[in-house]
Amino acid sequence: MAASSYLNTAPLIWSFQYGTRQNEVLLLTDAAPARCADLLVRGQVEAALVPIIEYQRMPEVKVVPDVCVGSHSAVRSVVLISKYDDLKDVRRVALDNESRTSQALVKIIFREFLDVEPEWESASPDVQVMLEGNDAALVIGDPAMRIPPKDLHVFDLASLWCRFTDTGFVFAMWMVRAGAVAAISKLDFAGARDEGLAQIERIVEQYENEVPLPREEIRKYLTDNITFQIDESLEKGMRLYFELALKHGLIENNKPLEFLTP
Repeated sequence: MAASSYLNTAPLIWSFQYGTRQNEVLLLTDAAPARCADLLVRGQVEAALVPIIEYQRMPEVKVVPDVCVGSHSAVRSVVLISKYDDLKDVRRVALDNESRTSQALVKIIFREFLDVEPEWESASPDVQVMLEGNDAALVIGDPAMRIPPKDLHVFDLASLWCRFTDTGFVFAMWMVRAGAVAAISKLDFAGARDEGLAQIERIVEQYENEVPLPREEIRKYLTDNITFQIDESLEKGMRLYFELALKHGLIENNKPLEFLTP
């Protein structure tokens, strides 16, 4: 299996790394969620925690139900850093090339809700470099939680989505190759999540030297900003996201969700 090593995945993978399920799977971690999707597509892993947009781009995959990386309001770790306080003034946007769901999300926000079409540029996640020739930069993961200079403006993408749609947003879910369903269906992903959430204090201690936040903010991020369980608002938001991604040419098809069953 593969998963991002960002803080926002920690409760979902702790059980497989350190807990009661550590001998059940071989878990590969990578800082870039997009590369986890590539491992799944190439058949190098049987399951991966994948940017949700990739469900519509990958053939023959199923989604693990009930478990996700999502947010009902401010997510903090997916942000657009802008030189302008009004996004309608933005004309050039640098997109973190380690993101896929968030790249599509920021394009949907500009096209659908702001009626603006900036020029887009894919870039490595270095805010200073990204903003040299651009008005705004999309940054995800732990780097997004660093405090930018005071002359820049930070827009939380989950907050924007919630404001425009009145739904939550799902960033990633576990996905399984069709040929591996029999083996992977034996794994209890929801139980692994619950075990991880019970170890929040150990996770906070583990990440306090890696994430640019004090301990109490790391704890708040994992308990308030991120949600790890699908509810009606998150599922509604995910389905709307797919509809808008298709409308704006970001995916070719909007296939129905197929969930992994025991």
